[in-house]
Amino acid sequence: MALGIPADYGASRGMPVQAEASGLVSIGVNPDGREILLSPPAAEAWAAMRDVAAASGIALVAISGFRSIERQAELIRAKLAAGESIDAILQTVAAPGYSEHHSGRAVDIGAPGEPQLTEDFELTPGFRWLRAHAHHHGFHLTYPRGNAYGIAYEPWHWCHRPPGEP
Repeated sequence: MALGIPADYGASRGMPVQAEASGLVSIGVNPDGREILLSPPAAEAWAAMRDVAAASGIALVAISGFRSIERQAELIRAKLAAGESIDAILQTVAAPGYSEHHSGRAVDIGAPGEPQLTEDFELTPGFRWLRAHAHHHGFHLTYPRGNAYGIAYEPWHWCHRPPGEP
């Protein structure tokens, strides 16, 4: 099934191409039991951030990390097969080759006992803690409300950017 992604997708949204990471390391399993992989610097920063949050009484849970370009395409194919339009899909899922998850630096974060990957995450103490402290660990919220990329608000999606990287 062809995906139908516009040829100017990245340029029109100002989204950089994301190379697939290699040399990934495990940060454990998510609440569903799936292993989560990140680049070594992101994994180290995640562990430090999670531990500092825990010391402050805030529990953060990793929901997902690295995702291959092929897996990104599979997600889009499934949505297309379910009858969603490519325009609607691209408001909630980055096109293959453009997802920060490919880089091994992005981690979707949740809170124990809370619904995963919903805007309601912004109502949790974990999100408030991340807004105030994540940047100290090199993590940044990529998709705030009204972001320039045309991706829906994702308060759970945080990307590690080492000092000096945009």
